[in-house]
Amino acid sequence: QVQLVESGGGLVQPGGSLRLSCAASGFTFSSYAMSWYRQGPGKERELVATITVIGVATTYVDSMKGRFTISRDNAKRTVYLQMNSLKPEDTAVYYCNVRYYAMDYWGKGTLVTVSS
Repeated sequence: QVQLVESGGGLVQPGGSLRLSCAASGFTFSSYAMSWYRQGPGKERELVATITVIGVATTYVDSMKGRFTISRDNAKRTVYLQMNSLKPEDTAVYYCNVRYYAMDYWGKGTLVTVSS
């Protein structure tokens, strides 16, 4: 079955960096686009970035452009989210997502807290 396992979250000071990872299994990873979403406290889940099967990356939220970069390693079946210049408003649970056979699959998420 499809499994997504996020890691790499934690507490970081404003201006710091983190790299999130999502290890995927149960499907042909190289054949599917992958996405990162996040859900901040009291907020709805929002799409952060998507990467296509050939590695074309799109970041959807203006406030993240130039700071967040999605990438993938098909050999490792892993998708990454590099986050730089982190701000307190980036505090959220970050989720990995794949749409597989018209169904959305999610990991359990990894918490990122940006605070001094």
